[in-house]
Amino acid sequence: MAKKANIPAPVELAYLEHLRKDRRLNKILNEPLAILPVKRNIALRLIGSIMSQQLSVKVADVIYNRFLALYGGKEPTAAQVLATPPETLRSIGLSNAKVSYVHNVARFVQDEQLTDKKLYKLTNDEVITYLTQIKGVGRWTVEMLLMFYLGRDDVFAIDDLGLQQSMIKLYKLEALDKKAQRQKMLEISAKWSPYRSHAARYLWGWKDGK
Repeated sequence: MAKKANIPAPVELAYLEHLRKDRRLNKILNEPLAILPVKRNIALRLIGSIMSQQLSVKVADVIYNRFLALYGGKEPTAAQVLATPPETLRSIGLSNAKVSYVHNVARFVQDEQLTDKKLYKLTNDEVITYLTQIKGVGRWTVEMLLMFYLGRDDVFAIDDLGLQQSMIKLYKLEALDKKAQRQKMLEISAKWSPYRSHAARYLWGWKDGK
């Protein structure tokens, strides 16, 4: 098995060996994946996620870079974001709704004195419950945050369209109605635990032809 330099062998073997027990999923498993990162300034990552909703990666990057440029290219504090007038945020390409949501996150961070350390200590479900209190922050957004910024191995974002499409195709669920499809996907994904994040990444890659 080929190894990537940044993946410790015990980690790659643990999730690959577990996921290979699913014969259908095993057909699309290839080389080990890059390690899920644990990043800093999670609150700002959440703001970035809101900005990128319903946008291509390229456009989202442009808007986020414009956002950082408002603060001299540095990552702003929650107080700085709150002090930024709505019209200034709209000028970088954000809709009225997204401007409101960005301010909602910044206000929540300030009021709750939210830190990375606090989020690191919470379980996946606790993070979802905690952050979805913020108007404009949905479950899917927090699930992506858990996977790609908090480095959690066992997240299953069932409402992700790409993941749904991949599972319907791989497990031949086309004949089922939406409710039955959803139930079947939950049953299938339960067998992947505690490595559901990695299974999802393979399914996304398979859908994209990687």
